[in-house]
Amino acid sequence: MIEPWPEISRRTLLTTPVFTLGERLRCHPTSGAAHPFYVLETGSWVNIIPITEAGEVVFVRQYRHGTGQVHLEIPGGLVDAGEEPEKAAVRELLEETGYAGEVAYLGEVHSNPAILNNTTYSYVVRNARRVAVPELDATEEIEVVTHPLTAVPDLIRTRVITHALVICAFHHLGLLAG
Repeated sequence: MIEPWPEISRRTLLTTPVFTLGERLRCHPTSGAAHPFYVLETGSWVNIIPITEAGEVVFVRQYRHGTGQVHLEIPGGLVDAGEEPEKAAVRELLEETGYAGEVAYLGEVHSNPAILNNTTYSYVVRNARRVAVPELDATEEIEVVTHPLTAVPDLIRTRVITHALVICAFHHLGLLAG
């Protein structure tokens, strides 16, 4: 049976506003050899699928520095320290799009447990409607667009939507609908 590897030591290598890079020295459970592993420590994230009464999904288009491309995504972001994920979802949706509605939990995933320590929580917001003007962070430039919910499978299949966590959120939505 696989067991957690005993930790010998840990240290912080780098701290940024978004993540901390940590080194974990762990002991191989069979050989006893020590091996260093590197973990990006970051807060939890939220993703929100806002669906209007007309069956349109409210998406955001934004430039992503990791790929150097503009991506079609659902609203989302970091959960602030001490904040509940559902509250973060409501806040991020309002900040990025100006939309609000009826919030329901969909599911959660570990974004990449090989190197990340966080969880991404997904929510659906039904009867989403625009109630405010978006209030973007200084590092954000976002275009709000809508597509019919029925078009999402084709948007994924044709690689218009490629963000893995966005695809996971739609997967959770599909599981609840099925």
